Amino acid sequence: MRRTLSLLSFLVLLAAGLDGRAMAAETTAIALDDFSYTDTSAEPTDQSAAHERRLQAFMAALRRDIGADRRYRLVPSAQDGAAFKVIGGIQKTSTLVQWAKVAVIDVGAKKLVMDKLYTFRGDNDESWQRAEIFVSREIMAVLGVPAPVTLAVFDFELEDTTAASTGASATSDASYLAEVTASVRESLGQSGRYRIVDVGGEAAKAHALRDCGGCEAAIAQSLGADQSLIGVVRRVSRTEYTLGFQVRDTRTGAVLARADSGLRLGADYSWKRGAVRLVSDRLIESR
Repeated sequence: MRRTLSLLSFLVLLAAGLDGRAMAAETTAIALDDFSYTDTSAEPTDQSAAHERRLQAFMAALRRDIGADRRYRLVPSAQDGAAFKVIGGIQKTSTLVQWAKVAVIDVGAKKLVMDKLYTFRGDNDESWQRAEIFVSREIMAVLGVPAPVTLAVFDFELEDTTAASTGASATSDASYLAEVTASVRESLGQSGRYRIVDVGGEAAKAHALRDCGGCEAAIAQSLGADQSLIGVVRRVSRTEYTLGFQVRDTRTGAVLARADSGLRLGADYSWKRGAVRLVSDRLIESR
């Protein structure tokens, strides 16, 4: 009986851990810094202690409200994987008037998605509470969950610096490259950050995209994609290779991301594992 209970407890804990990881993957990480406070009202009474207490209560309530929404997950800082960073400050300009400046930064895109100035009357617990409720609703309305980027992932190409592959070897290379492409598409699609566009016949028509000077962006745009990705496996020897990929904006052709694995050890069957790890590190986990 004791062993049965122990096993049951283990399974319950395991399920809870898996649920927690799934929930973390589905939520948007938010970094919420403490707001600053400035008093320029020139009132004769020193209210520093009261203002500090009210600001702490304001921030605690703001974090509680945002964290209570299951779409969001609060993290300590932008370096901890935050998709958005919230910053702000409050200034008291007179006995009855205070201003609140709030900004929300899209960390990945490095741009402001909200930059607003609010005013609220009064300097007591009730007025601060009303201000917090309003500001939290404004922030949450702006945050939302970002729509996935539509991405055209073209077939990975092989750049072979060893003796040219022929016959059975060439067939084997094509099979492993197909596995690389399929696995990368699956990994990016499952991340929730990207919606993979079917390249269909365009992939078969396009050869050596790595040398076409960015033509993949135009092809991807014609397929309705926001971004394009091309990848290359460079074979150095039968047991050494490197991996690289490049992502472009389909409207401008600008390179948005580029990565190279450096020299890796392993035969062709290890290409898939290396490619998935590279795109996960550079496109999924780093954003």
